[in-house]
Amino acid sequence: MLFEQCTDTSCGNIFAWLNQGPLTLTIAMHLFIILPMIWIYYDEKKKLKK
Repeated sequence: MLFEQCTDTSCGNIFAWLNQGPLTLTIAMHLFIILPMIWIYYDEKKKLKK
């Protein structure tokens, strides 16, 4: 099962949320690491052309 119930919700721990399964970890990695890297790459490429 891709999504499992998050049992550690009392403290609102981000690591408890990331530990729910491979799909959640993949979404978080793309959201916080890969997408900003792509955005910075194209932003710097646009600056170099000017």
